[in-house]
Amino acid sequence: MNSDPHASHSSLATHAPIADGGLKEAVQSFWNAHPCGAKFAERQPGTADFFRAVEEHRYRLEPHIREMAPFDQATGKRVLEIGCGLGTDGAQFVKAGAEYVGMDLSPVSAHLAKINLQLQNLPAIWLVSDAESLPFPNDSFDLVYSYGVLHHTPDLPAAVAEIHRILRPGGRAIVMVYHKASINYYLGILFLRRLGVLLLTTDFGIRLAHRLSGDSIEHLRQHSQGLREQRWSYLRGQRWLNNNTDGVGNPLSRVFTRREIRRFFAPFSRVRTEVRFLHCEWLPLARRILTGKVQQALGRRFGWHLYVVADK
Repeated sequence: MNSDPHASHSSLATHAPIADGGLKEAVQSFWNAHPCGAKFAERQPGTADFFRAVEEHRYRLEPHIREMAPFDQATGKRVLEIGCGLGTDGAQFVKAGAEYVGMDLSPVSAHLAKINLQLQNLPAIWLVSDAESLPFPNDSFDLVYSYGVLHHTPDLPAAVAEIHRILRPGGRAIVMVYHKASINYYLGILFLRRLGVLLLTTDFGIRLAHRLSGDSIEHLRQHSQGLREQRWSYLRGQRWLNNNTDGVGNPLSRVFTRREIRRFFAPFSRVRTEVRFLHCEWLPLARRILTGKVQQALGRRFGWHLYVVADK
């Protein structure tokens, strides 16, 4: 691969490839095998139909993205997305007139994102890199955007310091991480999911859990296997959190309170936080009982997605 991170939009550059055999390489390997959003599109990966299905699902399930991401304000701005995934949000920035750079730790994701925008004739620069060591000079970008990514990096303070360094004075960072003080974390992950695992010791229980939760049989069988292999330790601490955010086998996920995340972004001149998204996919009963307005109101207080908007 070309080693120049500022190469033309037709290239896919690699900066500081991960090969340490440690946690970060495990994170990279997981997302190589599970590109973000790909599981929601029953289409051939890399095709136009695949990318359209991913986009439709993303903005239907999480409409707050369009509210919180300043796509319509990106005209003429230089934008870096840390964790570009399949390029879904990146395409919106480019369509709005941004000079866009998409970066991901996963070469598979970055390559698919590149294909996505090429199919739409949208210019972008792509690279495979590490959020904790960004290959850009100081004061390079007007906006750094990162959606659901930095809770997977081992050293969040290092990543935030890098974001601050590469932003121009007056530039803005918009970052979404998982929210600890949320219904999804306390009720969903720590209580209901643990309770539901007790059903997974038999095939009948797995089918029942599927009907009650809407979770896929395949995913529930993965949890069942983890429980058989690791017994009660599977339900504990960081291991349980990792396996119940982005899929079984996910090596690292973290959750943060508003106060904790503000502390990480203390070097910025102005920091505010917003909360969105009551994720009801895991509880079909809640989808039936709670109206859209009630879900939205609860999401703004106890939602799963914690946004940081920080100005340099």
